[in-house]
Formats: sequence, structure tokens, C-alpha cells
Amino acid sequence: MLKNSTAAPDRTSQRQISEKLVSAGFHALSDPLRIQILELLREQELCVCELCDRLSVPQPKLSFHLKTLKDAALVRSRQEGRWIYYSLNLAQFVALEQYLAEYRRFSQILPARPCSDAG
Repeated sequence: MLKNSTAAPDRTSQRQISEKLVSAGFHALSDPLRIQILELLREQELCVCELCDRLSVPQPKLSFHLKTLKDAALVRSRQEGRWIYYSLNLAQFVALEQYLAEYRRFSQILPARPCSDAG
């Protein structure tokens, strides 16, 4: 019995984590500069200085947007010496794609049932 009672919260918390990542992912994709960052990272892993140069944005502004992308798990970072390199986290893009694919399954939505007058 105890085992069953812990299984439901695990699924619930897992679903909540998934919902938060989906929400954060779409929020991260809603900004044109973040889209530009992702487009550059499609080609190769880049450090902050390279991203700043290519996008012509100051480092503090870029760092803010990179943090948003990292919080959404769309990019990952690794440190090499004093440099931090960023790359795409393709698994998160797959998760967002799968989330959207679920809507395709429901292409024909049933109409609402008529409400009954309770009076």
C-alpha cells in the first residue's frame, strides 16, 4: 500500500516538471534574439565572446538570454579554462516536438455538448 501511495506523487511531480519545461521552452522560443542564438548554435558550439561578436550584443544582454535558454534546457554549457561554450540540447527540442505532436492526434475536436437549462 505504501508503494502505491508514493507512485502517484512521483508521476504528478514528473508531469509538473514536464509542464514547467514545456512552458519554459516556449517562453524561451518567444524572443527573436534567442532564436538567433539558437540558429547560430545549430551550426556549432560557440563561446560567449563569439556569440557576442556575431550578434553584436553586449555580454550582459547575451548572458540574460543564455540563462533563459539554459533554464528551458534548450542549450547546455561546458567550461573549458575560463571560457564557457554553449551548444544545443537536442533532447529538449525533441520533447517540445513530441508535445506539439500530441495536438496533431486530436485534429478533429468534438463539439461541446449543449448545456441544459437548469431553471
